[in-house]
Amino acid sequence: MGTALDQADSQKLTGMAEQLSQQLEQFRALGMQLDLTRGKPGTEQLDLSNALDGILQGGYHCGDGTDTRNYGGLDGITEARALFAGMLDVAPEDLLIGGNSSLTLMYQAVSFALYQGLAGEGSAWTNEPGTIKFLAPVPGYDRHFSICEQFGIDMITVDMDDNGPDMDQVEALLRQDPLIKGIWCVPRFSNPSGVTYSSEVVQRLARLPTIAGRHFRVFCDNAYSVHALDDDAPALDNIMQAFVEAGTEDALYLFGSTSKITFAGAGVAFVAMSPASLGNFKQQLAISQIGPDKVNQLRHVKFLRDSDHLKQHMRDHARLLKPRFDIVIKRLREGLGGWDIARWTEPRGGYFVSFDTLPGLAKTVIELAAGAGVALTPAGATFPYGEDPWNRNIRIAPSFPSLEDIDQAMQVFVTCVKLASVEQLLNHRQAETS
Repeated sequence: MGTALDQADSQKLTGMAEQLSQQLEQFRALGMQLDLTRGKPGTEQLDLSNALDGILQGGYHCGDGTDTRNYGGLDGITEARALFAGMLDVAPEDLLIGGNSSLTLMYQAVSFALYQGLAGEGSAWTNEPGTIKFLAPVPGYDRHFSICEQFGIDMITVDMDDNGPDMDQVEALLRQDPLIKGIWCVPRFSNPSGVTYSSEVVQRLARLPTIAGRHFRVFCDNAYSVHALDDDAPALDNIMQAFVEAGTEDALYLFGSTSKITFAGAGVAFVAMSPASLGNFKQQLAISQIGPDKVNQLRHVKFLRDSDHLKQHMRDHARLLKPRFDIVIKRLREGLGGWDIARWTEPRGGYFVSFDTLPGLAKTVIELAAGAGVALTPAGATFPYGEDPWNRNIRIAPSFPSLEDIDQAMQVFVTCVKLASVEQLLNHRQAETS
């Protein structure tokens, strides 16, 4: 991207660098310790769900008489499947509720696909003659990438744009390499860009299995399905319906959870699949567990009740979250607008802002900020293997700190971006004249 700083002479740039360095030194003197590294719910958000504790005073039995304190119920209780199916736009019978972490379900699904197979005998990816590969839209979610690294799955990056993954790239890669067996997707309010996949992208995703080699799977982590900051935020097409209409529903694994709805460490996780895929998944899952925590599922049903109450609960979250995002965007616009040295997303939901410096500066900005007491997600975290080839993307996570702390942190951040950009241009000028 071009920069308005190009018009400044070296003397002016030197003066700017000195002034920005002084500002940063003043921030250092404050001794701040601020953390914008991870998208954790803030304490006030967690307080919204305190009524979960003690909510089962009336008993532990479901409507069908199931005693949730006992063994069994691998699918999850009927009431919970009905409630959370609505979050993913699927039929309750296509949903399995297991544990409190959707990341665990993703890990298990990849493991089963590699070693046991998710489509019956002979479908294990390890039977393929070569190293299995996944497509990784970038910038993306570091924990998805970590799963692939854990299992020795190679990752191939594809670009994200305002509509979702670049589907021309995706389709071309699948035609070239039958060992590509999966793609990671965060379809609504993507981590970290905040993009909601367009209708065209959803339709093309549903057709991917007809292009890919056998046993290809779309791992769709719909972590932010109901996490809008505004009532008129972009909606997402019904993903399962798109796959059913394309005749490819066996290839879709659609994950979700309440981790950023109720208690992050004690929520409910779920996955939706076609009847055939879900049956096979349950066969594998039943080896490692007898049943999930049904007591916690019943707690959530009693607390969230129905889709209308869930929507109101998420509006309460948005009431706490949106002012934090507003501060981030305000400081970026006021501090960097017109400088042409950065670009950023302005999401309508989710938990992150994706920020791009000039190429080569993300690590420098993060180091400068750390020196002034502001911790940011490590550079490269939004790319496989922690390697951003342009060294420019930074994920900003404003959900956890207080409003005052976010405001201070963003002032530091803007100063660091300006200083790094000015010093980079000065270095280029000196190199050209030497």
